Amino acid sequence: MTEAAHERRALVDQLASDLQQRVLSGDIPSGTRLRQSALAAEFGVSRTPIREALRKLQAGGLVDLQPHRGALVRGLSAREIRDAYEVRAELEALAAELAAVRIRHDQLDRLRAAQKQFRQGLAKTVEARENGGPDVQQAVMWGRANDQFHGVIQEAAHNDVLVATLTHLHQSFPRDLTKIVLAESTPLLRANVLEHEEIMGALQQRDPESARELMRRHVRHAGELVTMRFEQRS
Repeated sequence: MTEAAHERRALVDQLASDLQQRVLSGDIPSGTRLRQSALAAEFGVSRTPIREALRKLQAGGLVDLQPHRGALVRGLSAREIRDAYEVRAELEALAAELAAVRIRHDQLDRLRAAQKQFRQGLAKTVEARENGGPDVQQAVMWGRANDQFHGVIQEAAHNDVLVATLTHLHQSFPRDLTKIVLAESTPLLRANVLEHEEIMGALQQRDPESARELMRRHVRHAGELVTMRFEQRS
């Protein structure tokens, strides 16, 4: 892939991610009609990457592209969210079970590093909120650490089919859903950190049964929070 093609793909991915997050957070409500010309002007790009980004959202079920009428935001229902998290919980639980047996020492080190960054991000988020300042950078920090934590566990499972299945699921129902809910509540963030600590402890002890159950509960809990949020919006 040429550098220009790589930059083009990165732009499309970023546009799709930005629009996806705005739809999922409710900033762009269901029923909104998105016009390519308006989006191109807003983002300062041509219509071509906007069109490709909207196609990505259509593949994920978030919008319906209609000829000469733009894209109609469909959003996701609480039922679809719940169903996706139920599946994700079992898949990530399997990943944790396999990782408890197969994880390498260097992967455990990366897991600890991600968890340390997660704790630091939480501490800085709490500090920013107590001082009345914005906590955007802190949210990015702990959000990235959260992705790394789950990513290391999936990598340590050493099962390409499992990882590919989870990747496909996350493209349609991204982890950003959980981040949006957690970002609204410091107590929920604290609870999330503790759940990570328990999962990491089971992996360090090479306890596959505990790792599986703890991860299943962790993801199911996140799914319940996200589903509740979507039910309140509807």
